[in-house]
Amino acid sequence: MRKYGLILLLLVFWGNGAFAFSYPKQEIRAIWLTTIYGLDWPSFPAINEASRIRQQEEICNLLDRFQEAHFNMIFLQVRLRGDVIYHSSIESVSKVFSGKYGVLPGYDPLAFVIEECHKRGMECHAWFVTFPVGNDKIVKEQGKQSVVHRYPKLCKRHNGEWYLDPGIPGTTDYIFSLVRELVTNYDIDGIQFDYIRYPEEAKKFPDSRVYRQYGNQQNLADWRRENINRMVERIYDWIKQVKPWVQVSSSPLGKYSRIEQVPNAGWTAYESVFQDPKKWMQSGKHDMIVPMMYYLHKDYFPFVDNWTGNAYGRIFVSGLGAYRLLKEEGDWALTDITDQIDYTRAYGGKGCAFFRGKMIADNCKGLYDELKNNYYKYPAQLPPLTWLNDSVPSTPEEVKVTREEGHLRLFWAPSQVMSQPLTYTVYYSQSDSVRTDLAESILATGVRDTLLYLPVPDSLETGFTFRVSASTRYHIESKPSKETYYYVSKFIK
Repeated sequence: MRKYGLILLLLVFWGNGAFAFSYPKQEIRAIWLTTIYGLDWPSFPAINEASRIRQQEEICNLLDRFQEAHFNMIFLQVRLRGDVIYHSSIESVSKVFSGKYGVLPGYDPLAFVIEECHKRGMECHAWFVTFPVGNDKIVKEQGKQSVVHRYPKLCKRHNGEWYLDPGIPGTTDYIFSLVRELVTNYDIDGIQFDYIRYPEEAKKFPDSRVYRQYGNQQNLADWRRENINRMVERIYDWIKQVKPWVQVSSSPLGKYSRIEQVPNAGWTAYESVFQDPKKWMQSGKHDMIVPMMYYLHKDYFPFVDNWTGNAYGRIFVSGLGAYRLLKEEGDWALTDITDQIDYTRAYGGKGCAFFRGKMIADNCKGLYDELKNNYYKYPAQLPPLTWLNDSVPSTPEEVKVTREEGHLRLFWAPSQVMSQPLTYTVYYSQSDSVRTDLAESILATGVRDTLLYLPVPDSLETGFTFRVSASTRYHIESKPSKETYYYVSKFIK
């Protein structure tokens, strides 16, 4: 209650410039990149070699733009409605990339995006739509390849849409098989479950027969929540056995439950669609929660407090509705979004995710510029996953610098070999020392090579100090290297 009561005063002070911008050294800056219907990518199918190249260039241009604004995480929609965007022996490839179900566009979109994200120092998390498998039109188009056709006993039709029924044990087996294939075959940094819930108007969901068969005298609401809880636990435990660095997260409804400040909260995760993300965090079966908080004012600020209070040491990232800036989707003001970033930073959030990518890339109402030039002015490291592994890598040797035409070439020896690849953070300053505790000192982070180029004008006359550190896939950072000082001049000195 205290936090929400202070928000108006807090924002007034910020608005009057009483608070300078805060630049966290560690912060998640994520984009939901939507592939269903090609909403964010691709904007056209690849029907030949030329269009395949253009399709790949399109995503590279988007990723370049996100990198320039210092985003560090992409949630790529990999499973849509019973179809996927990668090579699978279980489900059909979506038609969005090639124009035909079951046909890849001459390359594997997931493998390609993972590689391109990693080149740019960004993580790639697989955004996985869990229970929905399509409306009547989609199911008809998919035909014999559809989940409904192949597994009719697992599926229910509800309000014109088809869903895997969470109450049938075979549903968990089926989803687990998809996760196992995905995690085994691809170098994803995380998997995020979307629609991991019962659908809208859940009270009418046709599972009464299944409830009678498997309910074990639980009340319906608890039974439904437990169906999802068991699946979450099984998937999390398996992933941590095979690839413990792969982060498990979900995007539940933006309001966890009805709270004292907002007793008439309306649609909530716990009461309305039988999600229990608090339990997932409390029992250690999630690494991160990214609720879809696409609301304003009293429907946003108190629920940040609610989520941070139920994070249990894991990561809470606020999902922000950038699409609400569109006139037809709410016509929000830019300050509606930036106020939410401010509040989330001030009260315990570990970052923000934006839905959708296109709204960011298109600079809707100036949001991209505001993020790039102010809120995300400097790069940020990802928060450490200490509950998974807290081993500190060895300190790299100091940076070597050579002058080449138009830039400085920075290189260093790899850190001591560990069981998993390392990434590097390069710090710099234009003085004879560099502070590694400040975001302002980060030149680049998430670097997977031991080489980096810093553009410098030929006429530049200044000194630079560089340091480099190594980080594990759990985002545990080493001590920084010794300082390297290099003076840039067009004259020999």
